[in-house]
Amino acid sequence: MKDLIKKHWDLITYLVFGVLTTVVNYLVYLPCYNWFGLGAAVSNAIAWVVAVAFAYLTNKPFVFKSHDWSAKTVIPELSKFVGSRVLSGALETVIIFVTVDLLSWNGNVMKLVTSVLVVILNYVASKLIVFKK
Repeated sequence: MKDLIKKHWDLITYLVFGVLTTVVNYLVYLPCYNWFGLGAAVSNAIAWVVAVAFAYLTNKPFVFKSHDWSAKTVIPELSKFVGSRVLSGALETVIIFVTVDLLSWNGNVMKLVTSVLVVILNYVASKLIVFKK
């Protein structure tokens, strides 16, 4: 069991911090959408900015074991991280806009559904592009 955990530690920690990032995302999205009356796509975009900042600050050291905080490392790494998240965030926002703002589906349910897709896409991008060894 110990060897299995060690072998898949990056995936396990990514899932833990992915859940925490999703919680942060929801803590911003839900009030924007449900209390402040912002559209689903706008609420999602605001939540995305906060969640991406949280994800980078946690994924870098804890998931992908990148501990060099010098500008020569952080600038390209952060650029790739945000760039990959822009693509998944844009996809999520388009899906939310079409299904919720245009088709009037439940915004809370669609946010949950799209979150699953985004977590998978972000893990693949982070593993293969941003924090590759």
